[in-house]
Amino acid sequence: MRRLVFSPTRPRGEPTIALINIVFLMLIFFLIAGSIRPRPDADVSLVTLDDIETDLPSDALILLADGSWRHAGVALSRADALAQFSGQTRVRLLPDRAAPAEALVRLAQELRATGVGELVIVTEQGLP
Repeated sequence: MRRLVFSPTRPRGEPTIALINIVFLMLIFFLIAGSIRPRPDADVSLVTLDDIETDLPSDALILLADGSWRHAGVALSRADALAQFSGQTRVRLLPDRAAPAEALVRLAQELRATGVGELVIVTEQGLP
């Protein structure tokens, strides 16, 4: 009687254990590398910015709550604003919180159509 000997072949899987080990080693490396920097002296008190007052940009085009525009303290119509700011490389728009968004979007689109390179809408960062 003849017997055939077959060696069972195991399917070769993905090397997931090796990948997990590499990621784990990278995690350890970055944890150690991030904690190496020297700490400041204990008697140093760092500056806080809680009570800082900021000024509005003087070159900003301001949209008021009633939908009117102002620049450098002078009231502007939409046509005046387009004529004054057309073709500039950067225009800062400073909308009031209660201002109509439609007026802001409409003027921004019209300014871009006149050749304004960059529009920056200045906002206030909210507290977490």
